[in-house]
Amino acid sequence: MKIKIKYHKDIEKIKPIAIGDFIDLRSAETVSIKKGELKIISLGISMELPKGYYAELVPRSSTAKSFGVILANSIGIIDESYCGDNDIWTFPALAIRDTTIHKNDRICQFRIVKKMPEIEFEEVEHLGNDNRGGLGSTGIN
Repeated sequence: MKIKIKYHKDIEKIKPIAIGDFIDLRSAETVSIKKGELKIISLGISMELPKGYYAELVPRSSTAKSFGVILANSIGIIDESYCGDNDIWTFPALAIRDTTIHKNDRICQFRIVKKMPEIEFEEVEHLGNDNRGGLGSTGIN
């Protein structure tokens, strides 16, 4: 499968990795962020995803520890229609401590996922299944 990519900044090129399902993305700029501040960090790329797919954007497992930021909206979804020349991917970073992220630091990762099939809702009075017992019903340990 081929994905068209446009680089907007002079950053290291994206490389698929041999281990894992996600591909790392880099900050396209150096930014300093104060604790509690939100900063939209450019990833310096635009992509044309294959028809029927979207991208899940998440922090790398070491992003909070290494850079002191978390992804402000927990998960990023980039759908296939976000594919114009100036539809630049970004990382909305919320700082948990004062920090500086440098250009080319690997701060997040993505994978592409098949879109949900078209669905239709059927309203019913009863689902006909046993109840699980609510949140946390499988136990504490």
